[in-house]
Order: sequence, then C-alpha cells, then structure tokens
Amino acid sequence: MTQSVRGLAGFLALGTLVLGLSVAQADERLKDIACRSVHLGYPAPEGVLFYNEITIQQSAVGSYFMVCGWDKGYFGLQELGNGKKLLIFSVWDSNQNDPKAVKEDQRTKLISKDEKVRIGRFGGEGTGGQSFFDYDWKVGATYRLLVTAKVNDQRTEYSGYFFVPETQDWKHLVTFSTVTGGKNLSGYYAFIEDFKRDGVSATKARQAHFSNGWVMTKAGDSVSLSKARFTGDSNPVMNINAAVDGERYFLATGGDTKNTGAKLREVLSLPTGEKRKPPVGLPRVGSSSRTSSSSPVG
Repeated sequence: MTQSVRGLAGFLALGTLVLGLSVAQADERLKDIACRSVHLGYPAPEGVLFYNEITIQQSAVGSYFMVCGWDKGYFGLQELGNGKKLLIFSVWDSNQNDPKAVKEDQRTKLISKDEKVRIGRFGGEGTGGQSFFDYDWKVGATYRLLVTAKVNDQRTEYSGYFFVPETQDWKHLVTFSTVTGGKNLSGYYAFIEDFKRDGVSATKARQAHFSNGWVMTKAGDSVSLSKARFTGDSNPVMNINAAVDGERYFLATGGDTKNTGAKLREVLSLPTGEKRKPPVGLPRVGSSSRTSSSSPVG
C-alpha cells in the first residue's frame, strides 16, 4: 500500500464525509500502533474550485497533512519516513485494488504536469494516478492549495495548484482526467494521518490549523467553508482534538494531545461565517498549461 492511499480510502470507507454517517466500529488492532487519523468534513455544494490553507504547528516523520480532499481525490503535504518533504496530488479511477486490472479506457489519464512533478499509479485501496512535487515545507508557515474541476463529457479534469511563497506565484502541478459521469467537485474534507505506523509514531503529536476554505460553484458563487464536522477513523484512542481557534480550525492527533475541544462528530462553526470574503487572484478553472498529451497513467 502506498503512503498516500490510506488516508482517503480509510476516510471514505468509514463513511465520515459530510453526510454525517457514523464512524466504523473501533478496531483495537490500531491502538498504540499509529496516531488516530482525524478529519474535517466541509458541507458545501458541487463546485468547480476548492481552495484551502494550512499552517502546520507540529509534525513528525510519516505524517500526511491533507488539505484539499474531495470524493475523487486528495491534495496535501507529506513528511516521509526519511524526513523528506513533498506535496502529493492523487485522483481515483476505480474501486479495484489492482492498478493493472483497470481497463485502459477507465484509467486516470495525465493531461499535463510541471516538469518537476513525478507521476505514477497506486493500488491497494482503490486505484488511480498520483503525482509528487518535492518541496521542503516549513512548520509554522501558511500554505495555499487549490483544486479545480473541468467536466469533459463523461470525464472530469482535476488540476492541482500550489502557491509558492518564495516566488509569490501559483504553480500548476498536474492535471488528471478520470471517469466521473460528468461531475465536478463534491465531498470536501481535510485530515491528518500517521502513515509510519510503527508504534513509536503514535507517541509523536501532529497539529495543524486549516483556514480560509472556499468552494466556487459552477454558477460562480463563492461559498465559505465556515462549518466542519470533526471525525476520526476506527482507531479507538482518544488523544485527538479539534477546535475553532479564531478564524481557523485546529486539528491534532497523537502524543500528549488532549481532547479538550470538540467531541467526535461535533460540527464546528467559524465566528464570522458568511461575512468572510473569498481570496483574489486565484487561477482560472481550465487555465493549466498543457505540457503532455492525454494518456493513461502507468
């Protein structure tokens, strides 16, 4: 199983999206092996753009801070087992586990990518295409991530953008196309995950603030992600936490974390709600430069 698959696949399997479904029965096998995966599910209508920000307060090797997740993929920051840091953007193509078993016309296809982005396929818990961009992100810095959707007949082209602080500009990382039946973005969420899972990793706290989240609808309306449901995976440990901290959501798991804020399945609400103003200067939907032809990944 790849490092990037557990978070989204586990999240979907547990039914913890914003539909308010119950969390799966506790799995005692996960206790003291890994930090519990914790999520924020954002209720919002179908959209063509999903924007979110993250500020990581505490990390450890084997961490995934997933910033922009939806029902067909996810986009976030990882610290690998060797301490290397990167961004990962992945898109699902089916519910099978063997990436080679998916028919070519049903696979996720690469439309375009930045020259510094690596791509490949994954399997184990669903299949799809994934991409990696090496970037030495810093604890305490705020990062801006964006996903856009463009429907093309029965497929949708999902693009990942990253605002590079050093150049003060948006970088288009990759565009993948996958079979959706003509749907845009939906099922928005974020999470923190420990994928090292070696026992020691469970003793290391991971903390981040998620902020200024927005969805733009097909009609062009901007919807503030001013509410979020706090959920967790089937790991039964309770050293997890979520809270509203000013205009940001706080999410934490592992180590000496105490559940002093929201309880599981509780809905958090930002104080200013719909009075918030959307960010300006975002990339336009479908504006990615095409540097490769459409072809199946892998």
